[in-house]
Amino acid sequence: MAQPEGQEKPQKAEKKVKKEKAEKAPEKKVDENFRYIVRIMNFDIDGNKSLMMGIQNVRGVGPRVAAVVAKRTGIKPSEKMGNLSEAQTDEITKIITSYPEYAPQWAINRQNDVETGEDTHVFGVDLDVARKDDINRMKMIRCYKGVRHEQGQKVRGQKTRSNGRTGLTMGVSRQKAQQAGAAAAPAEAKK
Repeated sequence: MAQPEGQEKPQKAEKKVKKEKAEKAPEKKVDENFRYIVRIMNFDIDGNKSLMMGIQNVRGVGPRVAAVVAKRTGIKPSEKMGNLSEAQTDEITKIITSYPEYAPQWAINRQNDVETGEDTHVFGVDLDVARKDDINRMKMIRCYKGVRHEQGQKVRGQKTRSNGRTGLTMGVSRQKAQQAGAAAAPAEAKK
C-alpha cells in the first residue's frame, strides 16, 4: 500500500521476547534421590505420578482408599511418588494392608466372604484369584449368573438384542435376501 506523504511506515517490534524467554528458562533441577519407579505391594508405580494417582495403580485401591491412605500417612496427596523416601513407601504399604481394620464395613471390597464369613479387603493378585473363584463357584452350582458367564453373555441383566454382538455376521445379508426374493417370483409365475 502506498503511504501518504509525510508519514513514515511504522516499524515492527523486534521479536526479542522469544530470545529473552529462552535465556531466562531455568535449568531443570535433577534430584539425585528421585525414583522413577516406586514399588508398592508388588506393583510398579511411575515416580512422576502424584500420591493419589500412583497408589491407585495397586489393584484393589480406588480413589476413596487412596484418599484415606494419603490422609493417614500425612503426606500431601499432590506429592510425587518419586520424591517419597523408602520409609514413607513402607508406611504406605503398612497402611494399605491394614485398611480393613479401620475402614467401615461398607467401604470394604470383600464383605461377608463365602468361605470364611469375614469382612476383608483384598488387594493385588488375591483380588483376581477371589474373583475367579467366585465365578467358578457360580458355574458349579449352575446359577443364572454362572450359566451366563459360561455362555459369554451379559450377566447383569443388560439387553442383548442390539448391543454386545460378537462374531462375523450381523443383520441380514443382501445376497440371501435377493436370492430368496428371486426364487419366489418364478414360482408365482408358474401358477
